[in-house]
Formats: sequence, C-alpha cells, structure tokens
Amino acid sequence: MGKRIIVAGAGHGGLSAAAGLSKRGFDVTVIEQKKECELGYDWTDIFDPKSFSNTGIPYPAEELFEYKENMTFFNPSLTVPVRQNIPKDELEIKMERSDIYKHLIAHARNCGVKFMFETPITAPIVYGSRVCGVRTGDSDIFADLVIDACGIDSVIRTSLPDVFGIEKAPAFGERAHAYRAFYERVGDFCPEHNYEVYLMQGGEKKVAWVATEEGFTDVLIVRFDEFGSDEVEKTLSQLRKSNPHIGEKILRGGQFVHIPIRQPLAVLVADGYAAIGDSAFMTVPLIGSGIANSLKASAMLINTILDDHECAFTAASLWKYQNSYYKYLGEGFAVLSTIKSGLFNLLPAEIDYLFETGFVNESLINISANFTGLKSLNLTPKDIASKAKALCTDRILLTKLIRIASQVASAKAITAMMPTSYSQPAVARWSEKYTSFFSKL
Repeated sequence: MGKRIIVAGAGHGGLSAAAGLSKRGFDVTVIEQKKECELGYDWTDIFDPKSFSNTGIPYPAEELFEYKENMTFFNPSLTVPVRQNIPKDELEIKMERSDIYKHLIAHARNCGVKFMFETPITAPIVYGSRVCGVRTGDSDIFADLVIDACGIDSVIRTSLPDVFGIEKAPAFGERAHAYRAFYERVGDFCPEHNYEVYLMQGGEKKVAWVATEEGFTDVLIVRFDEFGSDEVEKTLSQLRKSNPHIGEKILRGGQFVHIPIRQPLAVLVADGYAAIGDSAFMTVPLIGSGIANSLKASAMLINTILDDHECAFTAASLWKYQNSYYKYLGEGFAVLSTIKSGLFNLLPAEIDYLFETGFVNESLINISANFTGLKSLNLTPKDIASKAKALCTDRILLTKLIRIASQVASAKAITAMMPTSYSQPAVARWSEKYTSFFSKL
C-alpha cells in the first residue's frame, strides 16, 4: 500500500493498532521517548483477556498471568462490605505491566512494525487543517496518518490548533492522581477479604485499595488533587488499622501517576490524526482501567482504515472509528462518568447511608474492565430514581439521587446525538454540547 503511519507513543492501543496495520501492508513506525526496557510501571495490571483475541493478538503464556480475585468495597465508615461476584468466564487477568509491553512489542515486531525508542516527540507537524507527521528533537518525520498514543498529557493532542476542535486537557475531577506500591507483608494477620477497596476513608474524597498477596500487600491511593508523601503516610496509617499486615518496607513501585477518569474525548479524529488509549481518555471513569478498552479500540481503528480504500485518512473517513467506539464503549463510559461525578459530590455520611440501606449492593459494583455502562448493570435512569425513592428517607439525599438519574438520562441522550456521518459544523455543534454538559457536572 505504501502509506506511512506513525504511532506516537508506545501505548497499549497504539501498539495493537500498529501490529494490525503493519500486518496488512502499511508502513508503520512506533516512536517512543523511553527506552524499551523502561516501558511499564513496576506493578501488575488488571484487564479483560478477551481484548487480546478481539484484536488478533495471541494470548500470553499461562505462567505470565493469573485471574483476579473479586473486590470487596467498603463505605467511609467501614460498616458494610459489598463484594463483587463476577462470573468465571468474565474474570479479568492480572499481569505484570512490563510483561504486557513485552508481549505487545514482540507481536508488533513479528507483524513488521518498526520502532524508534529514546526519541521524544516535541510537536505535531500541521499543514493547513491536516496533521502530516511529528517533530522530534532531531528531525521532522512525515506520515500519511499519526495515531496519537502519547497518553493523558499527549504532546500531540495538546499542541493541535484550536481549529481542530479537540480538547487539550482534562479538567479538575477528570484526572486522578494515584500512588501505588507493594509493601512487605508482616505478621500473621489474614484479612477476611484479599482485595479491599475503601471509598472516602477518613471523610476525604479519595479511594484506596489493599490487595493482599502471599508475600506482599498491594496498596493504591487515588485523589483528585495532587498529593505527596505526607498524604501517603496518613492514608497508610488509616489502612493499617484494619490491615496491620501492611509493612513499612516498599518492595516495588512507590510511584505517582496520572490517570484519566472521565468521559471519552469528544472528537477522536481529524485529517491525518486519530487518538487512542489515554490520549483519547479511554479508561473506565470509576476505576481507571483502560488497557482492554484501548485494545478493543485498536480493532475498530484498524477496521475503519481498511474500509478507507483510498487511504485518505481524513476526519470523514476516520469517523467510523469514532462511531464504533461510542456505540460499543464510549456511550457507557460517558454515563459512568456522570455517575462518578454525582457520587463524589455526595457527603461521606450519604455514601454510608447508600451502603447501609442496600442501594449500593452486589449488582451495582459488579464492574469489570469490559464494562459498557448502565446496560451491564441492568439499570436505567428510571430504575435509579425508583430505587432511590424506595430506599431513601433522607429528602436531601433523595433529591441528589434523582438529580443523578436525570443527569444520566441527559448523558445518554447527548451521546446518542453524535453525528453518524462526518460534517465539520455538525460535529463541532455536538462536541460543544457534549463538553459543556460534562463541564457543569
């Protein structure tokens, strides 16, 4: 075919798209600022293994992964544990992130993908209204299509001219600041639940988990605002009250990272450009998981490009990718983002009430990486409102819950209004309505 494609950044979705497109005859190069041996954090990741088969990637060797345990969620006052019960055939796998990268890169190389590591991208190359390549510290590299897999703060997306109509950065509350480390496991204490998630512990807007393994305890702390070691120590002190086996010594990790926890990017494509993965905010808004979504999105992008027989790589010809993503994943995640905003606007005592009355129950927290929104929960906005009226005697909280149900209905309606075919004025009008709605939550 002779068409050249640059994948900017070695994100999971970008690597998968690179492999699939190279296998089908495109000239594909992945440009990544890090060394190959430095890719991935020093911890495990959880994701839906079916996302491999969906994109034509072989399953990793069985010794490289294990199946995740169900999570148990605790309310702020720790009075009511609610445990997931994910069916066996829907269980996610847990795999070292470095091994995920090795697996994806090896597959991409086998498909003919070329790699340029230790090559920082400084900006996109834009001529008129088209992305034509990327600028590195040493040279300009031109291409017919740039796939942006540079992450939440992508230098490509944030440098695009305003005329492209693509959001540059997530707002406050749409970016999670996270700390994760594996601590030495000490003593003989065995928790009742091996994977515990704590919501708003200490009355603060934060989430933490403690996953107990054979030789260590995996601790994650997430807040909307940035934090440092003092907050880590304070949260660890709170967690050790019910988890005395969390030792002082860090065995692995100990890093601070940023994760998008918001609705998908309003516009994923432009002439010569397509965003994927964290660059397109493809995580599950409630839990921040995004690997499976990115891999599934890569299959949609590959199919869209193969259907573009002229290989024009215009916004119009790439719009099928956007439509596919929103149809199968994006609409559900937009709804989840609405619920996330509503829940984190509640008071800790109100979260306690929802747990204690059974509003938050097993069906509500059966969330996995292949989650596609309210359809998976068998809930509608009407169901939310009806359940709130049946269980909630607190009129202020009831009003808040009904408002969340109304917002969920609005989110579903707005995403359903996305144009099915590309027209720049129509897309711009819809994008403005979409971004305006979420900015007011």
